[in-house]
Amino acid sequence: MRTTLTIDDDLAGLLKARARQLGIPFKEAVNRALRAGLGEAATMRRGHPPKTIPHSFAFRPGVDLDKLGQLADELEAEAYAATAERVRDPARRQRSRSRA
Repeated sequence: MRTTLTIDDDLAGLLKARARQLGIPFKEAVNRALRAGLGEAATMRRGHPPKTIPHSFAFRPGVDLDKLGQLADELEAEAYAATAERVRDPARRQRSRSRA
């Protein structure tokens, strides 16, 4: 967009010096300074914003959301019982093998 700006002399001098220092046109130096001054609001958006696709991660029927702690305890107890059963089983099998 083309527009006319009235810039104070001291600011124009600083912008011209910055443009020379960076090796860019005066117009680009002004645009960069404005973007930096405005912050993130002036950053140019590239492309479309990401699209969020919602998905329902519903619990299975019968799972009470108010009793999730109890469910975790029950699952932990079941896992412990299965581990304890596996630990006991090999000892019984070894005895039966040694008799044969």
